[in-house]
Amino acid sequence: MLKNKRAVWAEGRKVYMINQIKLPFKEEVFISETYTDTCKAIETMIVRGAGSIGAAAGFAVMQAASEAPKDIYQDFLLTAKNRIEATRPTARDLFAAVERVYEKALISVKDAESEAQAIADETSEAGKKIGEYGNELIKDGFGILTHCNAGPLALVEYGSALAPIIKALQSGKKITVFVDETRPRNQGSKLTAWELQKAGIPHFIIADNAAGLLMMQGKIDIVITGADRIAANGDTANKIGTFEKAVLAKEFNIPFYIAAPDSTFDKKCLSGEDIRIEVRSQDEVLFINGINAEGKEQRIQIANPNSQVYNPAFDITPSKYITAYITSHGIKKELP
Repeated sequence: MLKNKRAVWAEGRKVYMINQIKLPFKEEVFISETYTDTCKAIETMIVRGAGSIGAAAGFAVMQAASEAPKDIYQDFLLTAKNRIEATRPTARDLFAAVERVYEKALISVKDAESEAQAIADETSEAGKKIGEYGNELIKDGFGILTHCNAGPLALVEYGSALAPIIKALQSGKKITVFVDETRPRNQGSKLTAWELQKAGIPHFIIADNAAGLLMMQGKIDIVITGADRIAANGDTANKIGTFEKAVLAKEFNIPFYIAAPDSTFDKKCLSGEDIRIEVRSQDEVLFINGINAEGKEQRIQIANPNSQVYNPAFDITPSKYITAYITSHGIKKELP
């Protein structure tokens, strides 16, 4: 899928990431040499997707530990921890990784390095298991709807929502995936479609607002999305637009599944009301990035320049709309 490389990995104290803001037009690797570089990569979505963000954040703490002067080691490390946690406030995986590596970094830099690598390995393995369990839900001939991107790019190696789909194809099932474009950043049309093409999976990119019609026409048999944070009561934060798909799926009696590793579940968060929703720049709505006829990158304004923009990056899907959760431990109707 990713030329035998993960979406994010470390070699020594350098962190390597598939540059997701260049896809699908260019396949480049971004190299981060400091924890502040890694913070910027998370903020600008060079690396994105809950699992990959978590792995990158863990590596960022590792980098901070290696950069910290000995005489102010703990103060430097705490400042770095706060900076890393401020990069993306919604994804639980980020905070889980930072907490784990920070505790090890207080012991030694070597312990921090080992823990950060363990998180990346665990995230990869979780995606593999999610794929195996989720494949059981997919029947031959199914039409599958996805929203945003929750493939190998988003979960280090195997993905969450896409892992069962890729496994289904490998199992010999004939499937068709309908890919929400996922405005305003178009992670579906750019990233998910790129991953599906790489995997050889038949798919159609659809406008976000087309999903209801396809459900009405009987073209969608199952909906699978990823998640950025799952509260103790099952309410789930995911990319803006996910809630709408869940409501539509319930209306048409289509099963709606959330695929996520353990690190996405937040038992300390009681409900969706307690999840902080990240609000991002208005430029994501006002402008679009792409390539022109000459193959050159171009940024184009597509909306009225004098209008105000409100750009929440996520929404909350109440648990009553979720059929079950695809986890690395199996299909769970109740939270693990």
